[in-house]
This record gives sequence, C-alpha cells and structure tokens, in this order.
Amino acid sequence: MEGLHIKQVLLYKDPRGWLGEIIREDESEITPAMVYLSMTRPGLVRGPHEHIKQTDCFCFIGKFRIYLWDNRKKSSTYQEKKVVDTSDTPTLAIVPPGIVHAYKNIGSTDGLVINLPDRLYKGWGKTETVDEIRHENDPRSPFSIEDK
Repeated sequence: MEGLHIKQVLLYKDPRGWLGEIIREDESEITPAMVYLSMTRPGLVRGPHEHIKQTDCFCFIGKFRIYLWDNRKKSSTYQEKKVVDTSDTPTLAIVPPGIVHAYKNIGSTDGLVINLPDRLYKGWGKTETVDEIRHENDPRSPFSIEDK
C-alpha cells in the first residue's frame, strides 16, 4: 500500500531483557509531535478511523491484527485492503493520512500500543478540531473488521 511502512522492531537482547529502537531521526520519515501508550484487551478492536493530515506511527507490543484500507483517491493503491498480523516481536506501522486503520488484539493477554503521531491531538493546547474521521459506528461503512 503506497506510503505504508510495516516492520518488526530490531531488538537488542542481553540477560536483563531487550531494548528496541522505535524511531531514530536518521532512519525515519516521521517526526513525532507527541507520544501516547494504550492498552487493548484480548478480542477487542480500536477503529476503524482515518486522519486528514496526521500520520500515525504505531508500535504494537503483543499479538494484533491490523486492518488497513487505502481511501486516498489519488493513490496508486486506492481501495486496496491489507490485513497484517503481528507477533510477539514489537512491530512498527507508519500509517499516512487517508489510510483507514483499525486493530484487534488477537492475543490472549492485554496488548500495548505506543503511538508517535506527527500532529498533536486536538492541536496546540487541545483547542482545535480532532483530525479524524470515525467509521466504527457507521453500519453502512465499507471498512468492516473481518478476521482472515
């Protein structure tokens, strides 16, 4: 899908555990404006929604199924759908504006997601309109969550 990047995070392991670099300025096309952490319980879904201007940079920690739909009319991959399953290795997903996205925890334990978007939620001082189009409550939405 044009502009979408998904990769497993390289882990540096030692006897204490591991460390994974999520974003490095010298290796990334995104500059985060904020960072937040969320937890999703097993079997539950977040989304689908999309952003007008914001790029999301998710780091999934746990087993997730990521659903993506290209809703950008000028994209070479317009209307393409992609489903990606993560593993126990943290997975990075950079999702540009106009790609509808959702995710489901398909593991048996709580899953964590770190997001490093390139825009502030509700803008500076939380005084602006939220940059998202929510599809999850629309029963006629073409963006439906289906298991593989």
